[in-house]
Amino acid sequence: MKKYILDMKVVENCRLHKNYCLLKLTSEERFPEMFPGQFVEVRVENSPTTFLRRPISINYVDKSRNELWLLIQLVGDGTRKMAESRPGDVVNIVLPLGHGFTMPSDKGQDKSHLLIGGGVGTAPLLYLGACLKEMGVEPMFLLGARSKDDVLQLDEFQALGEVYITTEDGSLGEKGYVTNHSILREARFDQIYTCGPKPMMMAVARYAKENAIACEVSLENLMACGLGACLCCVEKNKEGHNVCVCTEGPVFNVEELSWQN
Repeated sequence: MKKYILDMKVVENCRLHKNYCLLKLTSEERFPEMFPGQFVEVRVENSPTTFLRRPISINYVDKSRNELWLLIQLVGDGTRKMAESRPGDVVNIVLPLGHGFTMPSDKGQDKSHLLIGGGVGTAPLLYLGACLKEMGVEPMFLLGARSKDDVLQLDEFQALGEVYITTEDGSLGEKGYVTNHSILREARFDQIYTCGPKPMMMAVARYAKENAIACEVSLENLMACGLGACLCCVEKNKEGHNVCVCTEGPVFNVEELSWQN
């Protein structure tokens, strides 16, 4: 898939939480086609400790406005510098990168799709949910966070489908982890897509296997180049071989990984 290097202008910087911001970007050029689950690499300017681009999931693409949304967690100097962006600032981005989620065929539109996200791992699920809805599929969301203040973009998710929530402190939704939510015992799903901390995704994958549900996971391994050259993001596949998450993922069918062994 062809990759582009674009200078994008910041339209809006929304601080969703002290540790999260949402950058809305636009370009004079029409965006290339981007698929749910793909990511971009962002060049960070004026940060003496940040030498490499930062990989960020595609949170949403508003085609009518030619806007790209990036949900950013502030975890280091690079992302904190990105969070200082102001409307009108220019951000240099490489996109689109990686392979995204498998979209259902026409025959799969009447099946039940559950999207499970934890923390900032909810980011790629918003665009996925929007694309599913556009196809005539009604997505369901199960979002996990530490507390109600860490549940991000709830209004946007609720506009797309039914939303279930767990928080570790019980301040919103059911108390506990996503895999403890009662909806997993009460409903039957045909397809699960998930993104979040690796232990959470592995627990979701176990649930999917035990219940014979197809499951795709979006990995968040540390990345540097985003192009498969540096090999710092590798994951073991079911044969025990290394695969590059940035080029062969970040989305994998869980059956392809060593997790089930």
